[in-house]
Amino acid sequence: MPERVMEEKVAVVTGAGGGIGRAIAQAMAAAGARVIVNDVGGGLNGEGRSDTPGNETISLIRNAGGEAELCTDSVAEWGSAQKIVQAALDHYGRVDAVVNNAGILRDIIFHKMEPADWDAVIGVHLNGSFYVSRAAAPHFRQQGSGAYVHMTSTSGLIGNFGQANYSAAKLGIVGLSKSIALDMQRFGVRSNCIAPNAWSRMISSIPATTEAEKERVARLQRMTPDKNAPLAVFLASDLARDVTGQIFVSRNNEIFLMSHNRPLRGIQRSEGWSPELIAEHALPAMRANLQPLERSADVFGWDPV
Repeated sequence: MPERVMEEKVAVVTGAGGGIGRAIAQAMAAAGARVIVNDVGGGLNGEGRSDTPGNETISLIRNAGGEAELCTDSVAEWGSAQKIVQAALDHYGRVDAVVNNAGILRDIIFHKMEPADWDAVIGVHLNGSFYVSRAAAPHFRQQGSGAYVHMTSTSGLIGNFGQANYSAAKLGIVGLSKSIALDMQRFGVRSNCIAPNAWSRMISSIPATTEAEKERVARLQRMTPDKNAPLAVFLASDLARDVTGQIFVSRNNEIFLMSHNRPLRGIQRSEGWSPELIAEHALPAMRANLQPLERSADVFGWDPV
């Protein structure tokens, strides 16, 4: 980044051992931040532990002249989440930004989803975002400043197949972020969400046999994890001092500001309602405003540009 907009600041980035988290950690360091790289080094489904991914991110940052330290504690438990924030205090004496990026996937169609699959995904994404955010809150409050950047997803904002656990967690994070923004605004603390997009294993199975298909895949492959990092750094920096409680989508070179839930249509009856009257009067009045059952690909129906 040309400007060191995070100079003298300390950023905690969870799930920074690879992908989007690594790209954000690198961008934070390039912008002048001292970074706590947090990653348990598990697989996509949350199993396993290794310090290798986190150390690889550390090496990339240090080789580029940045400062970073590793923390391998899990976000999914209150005690270990506190250690992540404490690592920032121990190494650098403060914490200025928290990026809640850690996550796992256990995709399966709803009627076959096991409670363990639900609990694991909710535990990392939603509980983890709360735990790490809550651990940083007293320090943000005391210093009168701080920024939270939470990773949500269009799977939660819009919808997707086979991701009830992930979608619920990601939409829950939106509610968490908005509540933090409201509760902590008076302390100079901001909280925003990003729904990031990047080329991944989940979309790498797209067929590419014709020239048109190969061209499309090539365009999707340009949607690299680092494309999401500038927005995260912006939201963590003082450049976004007046931005809080918002939801953004980052998609290659596109940035979208997403709407919040608001009433679409209302109808009132002084005598009250019965189920039959709702069917006879309320539903016809509202039918034109009923929302379609859509997935992310239906709303973002064009290739990233």
